[in-house]
Amino acid sequence: MTWRPTIAALTGLSLALTTAPGSAGAAPLRDTAHVNAHTRPLAGPPGAPPGVCPGGTGYGPPLPATSVSATKIRSGFSFLEGPVWIADGGYLLMSDMGAGAGPNNVQPATIRRFTPPGTFDTFVANAGSNGLALTPDAQQIIAATHDQRNVSAYRLNDQARSTVAADYQGRAFNSPNDVTVRSDGVVYFTDPTFQRGNRPDQMSGRTSVFRVSGGQVSLVDDRLRQPNGIALSPDGSTLYVGAYSENKIYRYVVQPDGSTGARSVFVNYLGGPDGVTIDCAGNVYWASGWDGLIHVYSPAGAQLGTIRSGGAGTTNVAFGGPDRQTLYITSGRTDDSGLYSVRLNVPGYPY
Repeated sequence: MTWRPTIAALTGLSLALTTAPGSAGAAPLRDTAHVNAHTRPLAGPPGAPPGVCPGGTGYGPPLPATSVSATKIRSGFSFLEGPVWIADGGYLLMSDMGAGAGPNNVQPATIRRFTPPGTFDTFVANAGSNGLALTPDAQQIIAATHDQRNVSAYRLNDQARSTVAADYQGRAFNSPNDVTVRSDGVVYFTDPTFQRGNRPDQMSGRTSVFRVSGGQVSLVDDRLRQPNGIALSPDGSTLYVGAYSENKIYRYVVQPDGSTGARSVFVNYLGGPDGVTIDCAGNVYWASGWDGLIHVYSPAGAQLGTIRSGGAGTTNVAFGGPDRQTLYITSGRTDDSGLYSVRLNVPGYPY
């Protein structure tokens, strides 16, 4: 099933491809922008657009067994991250990050393309990217770009780059890591210090989650220690964030305007939560940086099973394939990172 919403679905993001003015300073981070990108009130947060997930709610168990192994497609990459499926082209994009270089020890990154069954090529050289997500009109990818310490958009047809979020109140982000996009174009992203290198800290020691809506960058939470993977539930009502250095996954209530409400612990994790994806039933698939597994949870937080791929260093996951029931996994040690896949029972939500 191919997801082709109309251009109107991208209204929120079109407004977001600018940056909010602000003033520099070392004061604590505060959310000074509460922006509603919609022209009329909504009864609830926007969920998946029509046609993204099959109708009905009769999903069975997502995994063929409680313990599943994925198949290696290819290894030997530097450090793969941020996979995202592009349905219109029938290919997967992912970031491949190299070792830190230059006076600031910043990791270079290339966006690579995998076209099944076995073709790999370079999609964007010198992309500076980590996590990737697809825009609602499927014409651009939103990239957490640590090379410029910002969030960027790359057009799929010509790879032209634009800025989604340049800074927060005039202060440079640490190193944006992962990103998710709501079906109306509101962007959420995490900002740990993993790829900041030797560049100065302008966030006063805080690692945070931010939102971009209507051209304004707003703070979601600056209490997390090294926030990493981030994803929205298919109905748009819940934002999930993994706090890598706390070994916890948090969830936030999402309001219709994109702002977030109460935070609670979704699960006390077991393996260092890295990247994440979600299926159409709302089940959560979290990659582990420590034990190399994908931990699968129900929307209520019950563990449903695990998926094993390339040993230690599993970084991220994404659903793809013509029916979006293939789970792609980036995993493996640095300089031998690989792409893996496994067939599952429930299609995934292509955020």
